[in-house]
Amino acid sequence: MSATASVDPRGPRFAAVVTTVVLAIVLVTEWWPLLAAQTVVFALGAFVGLHLAPYSVLYRVLIAPRLRPTSERENAAPLRFAQAVGFVFALVGTVGYAFGLPVVGLIATAFALFAAFLNAAFDFCLGCEVYLLLQRVTPRTKRA
Repeated sequence: MSATASVDPRGPRFAAVVTTVVLAIVLVTEWWPLLAAQTVVFALGAFVGLHLAPYSVLYRVLIAPRLRPTSERENAAPLRFAQAVGFVFALVGTVGYAFGLPVVGLIATAFALFAAFLNAAFDFCLGCEVYLLLQRVTPRTKRA
């Protein structure tokens, strides 16, 4: 999937809801294997493509066919960046829990949960906003 690819914006919001539930379970139980699985989900979305991320597949197969079609589209690049940020926090959390540093695991998981919840509840993608901010402040090289 290219950086200019677009997606149905309802898919990422569905993924944020599922992610919020998964991360909340991790915070309550400290069951780091579930956080490790979420880390893999983030990695697939960020580095392989949103079209292969498990929650995207669930949305396309189970949810989207039951909804009215939409012409609304969203650029995939900010979403993939947000998945990469989630991956970093989930990876830090997984390593923290796995190596007996539950405070590190808790804090990293809480940050990821906060971002997922913002998207799920308020349709505000924090990682996407950071991506757009970085795009504005990063100097662009001119092509000849």
